[in-house]
Amino acid sequence: MTSAQDLPAPLLVLDSICKTYPGVVALRDVTITVMPGEVLALIGENGAGKSTLMKILGGVIAPSSGRIIIDGLAHDRLSVAQSQGAGIAFVHQELNVFDNLDVAANIFLGRELRSGPFGLVDVRAMRAAAQPLLDRVGARFGPATSVAELSLAERQLLEIAKALSLDARVVIMDEPSSSLTLKETQVLMKVIADLKAQGIAVIYISHRLGEVEHCADRVVVLRDGQVAGGLTRAEISHDAMIRLMIGRDLKALYTPPARPLGPVILELEGVRNSTNPNAAASLSVRAGEIVGVAGLVGAGRTELAEAVFGITRLRGGSVKLDGAPLDISSPRSTIAAGVYLVPEDRKRTGLVLESAICENISMADLGSVSSRGLVSEARLHARAEAQRTRLGIKTADVDRKAAELSGGNQQKVVLGKWLSMRPRMIIFDEPTRGIDVGAKAEIYRLMRELADAGVGVMMISSDMEEVIGVSDRIVVLREGEVAGALDRADFSEHNVLKLAVGAH
Repeated sequence: MTSAQDLPAPLLVLDSICKTYPGVVALRDVTITVMPGEVLALIGENGAGKSTLMKILGGVIAPSSGRIIIDGLAHDRLSVAQSQGAGIAFVHQELNVFDNLDVAANIFLGRELRSGPFGLVDVRAMRAAAQPLLDRVGARFGPATSVAELSLAERQLLEIAKALSLDARVVIMDEPSSSLTLKETQVLMKVIADLKAQGIAVIYISHRLGEVEHCADRVVVLRDGQVAGGLTRAEISHDAMIRLMIGRDLKALYTPPARPLGPVILELEGVRNSTNPNAAASLSVRAGEIVGVAGLVGAGRTELAEAVFGITRLRGGSVKLDGAPLDISSPRSTIAAGVYLVPEDRKRTGLVLESAICENISMADLGSVSSRGLVSEARLHARAEAQRTRLGIKTADVDRKAAELSGGNQQKVVLGKWLSMRPRMIIFDEPTRGIDVGAKAEIYRLMRELADAGVGVMMISSDMEEVIGVSDRIVVLREGEVAGALDRADFSEHNVLKLAVGAH
């Protein structure tokens, strides 16, 4: 029989951690133990306290009470330097990379390799040291590549390589696969298995519960700032995790249209953009239906959406709204016509993070909350409060900065901006990236309500479960062209992937 003395000592213990802000209890008596070489999944809805807990572990903020115990040594709080010195490394959901530097410079930022009598940065040495790290994560780009040239998925792989460069003992991965393809996610799972084999612990934060089932040794669930429960490897299942996360079972994803489909709202005919100038895409969206747009990373889905919204110019083809030509010369003209885009990267292109929630919600339509050229604070706040109530944005004050909200609530602010206006057609680009299952269900319900109200809805998604579970019809893009379309009776992961990769 194994005695307690034979068991390995915990690498890390978060002991009775509490964190309070004025009027808000963010964390209440949270205790979590992390063992060497284990993959611990930390899950919960947006706003459950995961980010706050990780900021405490990273030394960014101090707990109000409780202890952080590393190798048996207790700390009331950690500084950022102490956290890094203890071997704690982060792979952040919101990417912290610099576009003006190359890949190697990003990996060794602040820890540059130097040589010579003047201590100059040794670019060649850094690039040589970066290459094995990039090979380890299966990156197809090199250490000399400019980060400005990388896609969102490639930047995520860069973040993982950067964390691996720190000789970490605990690697915290916050939604690391949110922008990765299926193949890249498989590489990530192998990276995690390699870390585990080396005795490195991984704290894996993800809303993709299928990945959690695949890689986690143990699951801890946070709900409303408290530990709602835990699951051993044998107990981990999709339904068990959801019950602990939201305290109830979720209904099936798909809700059929409430009424027969109406006329075509948006029609694209032979559309070509600057990214894929030789590829022409044709598709349509009818009133009452949700059209899912699938395809591999690089298939041209986002580029198509940006062309329709007027961000990039068309190289050919036509776009019609309700049968009439749509002016897509600029986003201003498409917004005036009632065509809106919920962008893939909400922080870079969907929000002004340092502005208040109320300002973000009215930013695209300031004229409606103004009088004689001056913004009315009363109208500004009334509109924001209406959207806060409608969408369930978790904030006590609409004057709070958007940067202070969780990812799910930030996405609701982006939605509130458009829903406060007069939508005729809304394009959702990765609408639930980095959002928990409860918030996902709310956004899916909102999409169906919009479609049933006669608004055109197009949803671009890399999440196969989502695109199959929510769409009425799926259009698959490949290299900028429509490879095919599937009616609901033909939906399957196999059929979508077959069109995406060009198989017959």
